[in-house]
Amino acid sequence: MKTVYKTKGTCSRSIEIELEDGIVKNVVFNGGCNGNTQGISSLVRGMKAEDVIERCKNINCNGKGTSCPDQLAKALEEILEKQ
Repeated sequence: MKTVYKTKGTCSRSIEIELEDGIVKNVVFNGGCNGNTQGISSLVRGMKAEDVIERCKNINCNGKGTSCPDQLAKALEEILEKQ
């Protein structure tokens, strides 16, 4: 299942997420710090969505109250709620 999540409060504009049977198959951040978002995408590939949420939720970038990893966690929570 491929989903596009519109981010809020971050430099990235959206996140494309491919999830299959609760496993993250692919993540692409549109915008944001290119090296960091590629790193996050690479690190979470193959992980259970619940584990990504646990590790990335509530990470704060420069006092914004959110971050690209936090937005990924929120996106995954929304996807799992709909399943």
